[in-house]
Amino acid sequence: MKTHEVVIAWVTGELASGRLSVGDRLPGERALAETLAVSRSSLREALRVLEALGTVTSATGSGPRAGTIISADPGQALGLALTLQLATSHVEYRDIYEVRVLLETWAAQHSEAARLDVTAAERLLLAMADPALSPREFIALDAEFHAVLAGSAANPLVGTLVDAMRRSIEDHATALAEAMPGWPALTARLRAEHATILEHLRRGDRAAAVALIRAHIEGFSRDSAAADPA
Repeated sequence: MKTHEVVIAWVTGELASGRLSVGDRLPGERALAETLAVSRSSLREALRVLEALGTVTSATGSGPRAGTIISADPGQALGLALTLQLATSHVEYRDIYEVRVLLETWAAQHSEAARLDVTAAERLLLAMADPALSPREFIALDAEFHAVLAGSAANPLVGTLVDAMRRSIEDHATALAEAMPGWPALTARLRAEHATILEHLRRGDRAAAVALIRAHIEGFSRDSAAADPA
């Protein structure tokens, strides 16, 4: 078993047993290397792998956030995998958009108003209204907004997958946004659509939310295709 697999197996076991939780700090490097019977250099490499996968975050110095912390950000790992698939042409961008439609309309169809984080969604809507935002900043906020909406579904994996999908195309979507001559007007339309979708989900009107989300994603996909020189 490779060192990073040893470390992943240990972290998985500790989380499953309840001895570790998200937000907890891992033991110090020396102690953990001794516990797992691996060299400290190999342990460092393993922790870098885990950090790339979004399992841990590392910070130097002192204080409550220093050291290696369990972060459990599965969307990061899934987004990275999808990005690599796109880079190797195994998956086309259109494929990603089609899966987004599938996931996000399913999430709306199975949403529960009580699970919808309205405060977070409204905060993101307000942030997206800032005219000084760059396309990259707007796209990042848009991605987070969609993940928040998907989080209203009873299945927690749906929100994670939506987040991963958005991450995997963020660079591509940003490049297209920067090439769109009507980008300011488009952001106004997107914000209006976001607000309408949120209102229907808040009221529990699933059927309307499903139709609006489908039209919203497919509309942006058409705009992106029109701006894509390829």
